Amino acid sequence: MNPFDYVNAINKGKDIMSDTDNDELAEKGYNAFLTNKAFSYFRDTIIVANEMNVRHYLDNRLQFSFFINTIRPKRRWSRWSKPEHHADLEAIVEYFGYSYEKAKQVVDILSDDEIKNIKIRITKGGLKK
Repeated sequence: MNPFDYVNAINKGKDIMSDTDNDELAEKGYNAFLTNKAFSYFRDTIIVANEMNVRHYLDNRLQFSFFINTIRPKRRWSRWSKPEHHADLEAIVEYFGYSYEKAKQVVDILSDDEIKNIKIRITKGGLKK
């Protein structure tokens, strides 16, 4: 099963972890981190998701049961936030060997001419598209 199948089942109020062909397999497929993250995007479920973050040591079945019995069935959908990658940051990471977080700090210090010079120095050659 897909980890998002559990989130969809909780949103619909449908228990997919019990009365299946293989309950143990259904319990192993549950990913607590992704479920907590999915419910942390909404006002009505963020506190419930935080409660499960505090009680991360609980079994998968207990966490799923808590969610399905606490969260009201409702259609919930949101885009997952992903980090943005910029060409300037990637050039700084490659040139200096910094981490991405360190490059974010350094990009404000460097001037546009210095960043342009760094991009020229890390150019590998070949045909440009």
